Amino acid sequence: MTIKLDFSNATIAGLVLAKVGNPSRDEPLQTSKHVFEVEAEDQPTLSSIFLRPFKSFSLVGQKFHHHSSLEQHEINNCAAAIFENPEKLLEQGCQISTRLHTKSTHPNIKSGDLCISRIEGIQAGEETVDAICILKSESVSPFLSISAQDGDLQLSTEHGINPEKIDKGCLIVNQFSRKGFYVLTFDRGSSESRFWVKDFLNVIAIPDNALLSKKVAEMAVSAVAESAAASAAASNAETPRDDAEASPPWEVNAAAKEALAYFDNKNHFSMAEFEEQALRTPEAKAAFREKKKQLEEESGVAIAEGFDISQKDVSKAKKLMKSIMKLDSGVEIRLKPKVVANPDKVMEKGYDEEKKMNYIKVYFNKETQ
Repeated sequence: MTIKLDFSNATIAGLVLAKVGNPSRDEPLQTSKHVFEVEAEDQPTLSSIFLRPFKSFSLVGQKFHHHSSLEQHEINNCAAAIFENPEKLLEQGCQISTRLHTKSTHPNIKSGDLCISRIEGIQAGEETVDAICILKSESVSPFLSISAQDGDLQLSTEHGINPEKIDKGCLIVNQFSRKGFYVLTFDRGSSESRFWVKDFLNVIAIPDNALLSKKVAEMAVSAVAESAAASAAASNAETPRDDAEASPPWEVNAAAKEALAYFDNKNHFSMAEFEEQALRTPEAKAAFREKKKQLEEESGVAIAEGFDISQKDVSKAKKLMKSIMKLDSGVEIRLKPKVVANPDKVMEKGYDEEKKMNYIKVYFNKETQ
């Protein structure tokens, strides 16, 4: 689920700051003693820095989740308390910082600077709403500053947070409060990918037609490609080495393209119809069901038996098709999607009887940079 958010008139209505260490390394937690108020002249710069990461179209709408009850979800309760009474920003912000500190026990989790802010004036459709922004930066960058002093210019070095390299973030929008709010998150290159989204925030994706279309198409491509590759490997194992051939991407992808063809010119998805028409083989069906079960267990998102198809999101699954050939001779061939889709125009595959080896012939007009 995606809600169009407009940050044009958004302002920061208070900040709680913290330095969050890793308890396993005996690193402490230090939190603000007062709410930091942003000066009017700094509002455009800081609000832009804080909210820029959440403008990405790739972010998927999420919500807080608890296995028993939302009333036991700590971050959900902190957010609800702040929205109900903004005077509680410091108290609840420190509580959020404490939770992050207690969850930062894995040895790969880095210490960092935490900013928790209350945002006003976000436009969500026809409604103006508040939000809570949580940002964590795990690294500092050096920067230079030139200043005037005693009638001359001085150069000094400082270290601080690079706005372009904020590592983790969460935006809690004050909508759907009874269902876990509307939440956006990002995590850039975390060594523990579950830590921020699962352990600290505990959010799950909000299922809608776009998300379901994307996930089902991705699982289908992966399942049929794996089963096709496994079948090819089993066939090759029974074939004398002289005749064995490594399956090129377009052969492995053939089944995947057939599976995606199910979505063409369709408006509604039916799970039973999809398994029969797109997956076909028992191996592909079993692989798909296993992936579906794993996704539902890990993400908490139930894949519906039927939903309206989002063609735009189905097309994204084509990026998962195999496009790299790794050969035992040490050669790698990388193919663009248009070649994978129609290889016969520029590629030819065969077997050299004299060398007792497979070969691939590539046709081209000229080299390109």
